[in-house]
Amino acid sequence: MPALPLDLPPGSASGVGSLPGTAPLEVLPVVLDLPGLPYLPELPARGPGADMIGRAFAILVELYADLAPSGWRFAEHPGRDTRRAISHLGQDLDALEERGEGYEGAIKVQVAGPWALASTVELRHGDKALSDPGACRDIAASLAEGLRGHVAEVRKRLPRATTVVVQLDEPTLPGVLRGTVRTASGFGTLRAVEESVVEATLRGVVDVLAADGVPTVVHSCAAGTPVALLHRAGAAGLALDLAVTGQASDEALGEFLEAGGVLLAGVVPAVDAPGGLSPLATTVSPVQDLWHRLGLPRAGLGQVVPVPACGLAGASPAWVRAVTTRCADAARQLADLGQE
Repeated sequence: MPALPLDLPPGSASGVGSLPGTAPLEVLPVVLDLPGLPYLPELPARGPGADMIGRAFAILVELYADLAPSGWRFAEHPGRDTRRAISHLGQDLDALEERGEGYEGAIKVQVAGPWALASTVELRHGDKALSDPGACRDIAASLAEGLRGHVAEVRKRLPRATTVVVQLDEPTLPGVLRGTVRTASGFGTLRAVEESVVEATLRGVVDVLAADGVPTVVHSCAAGTPVALLHRAGAAGLALDLAVTGQASDEALGEFLEAGGVLLAGVVPAVDAPGGLSPLATTVSPVQDLWHRLGLPRAGLGQVVPVPACGLAGASPAWVRAVTTRCADAARQLADLGQE
């Protein structure tokens, strides 16, 4: 069972997190109309500090970073880049409070997970944090505590929201487990991390959030996402690109779903596709095919949450609107199929 189940109404839809544009007040109305699970978007086009890693440093407690030529690097004190990240997050929360006034229901927020941070951010005088087990533990502890404060702030801004859901973005997780994450120099790879360590670290963050009534979703649009490990770590939901997940994960995914886990199914292209969107039946068919392969009850189709295959930062505004509408339409279609 998940550390804390994700309870959503049938026909819910959501998104992964990032959107194009630089004005949160302009993009929020699009995603707040999503049924069941709207989300607080990230707008990386604003520049450093608004990207996935920068957003995390606006949330982490007593860990700071600056941008070096090679990327994000831990710093001893909060500098310009950390302050800029905090400012971007504050603007987003202000916009959420304004546009979401009176909102009732669940709301999702996203942040880079502990292993994404460890495999991306460099130590002050060394390689990436992934090379230092102590640094990895510090990141996870800081993230868990920071997310408690972030969730409390979202609840303050949306006092009538029923549930705040945290999504941990872990795109590098397969590489962490396989030992394919590049060193800071780029000339080598870092040693693989044992599954038990990866699982325990994620479980620690999930459990801290669950104690505050916050269910956790883990997102990865990479091939080879360790579904069974994430299930054991207590994830309430998994956000996966069904086009790359593959049938090799069927057994683990079936066990996850049968135990009450929720699938956020990436079924809509994240970038503008020549010729536009395919028919709605084509959008939902990967989910139907998965259900058929796993032999799951049709009623469960209504609990699947359609999302884009990945973040939408590289899409056009018109595509974002079309994809968001398609996710909502797919959710209703799956809910109807579950009642047949």
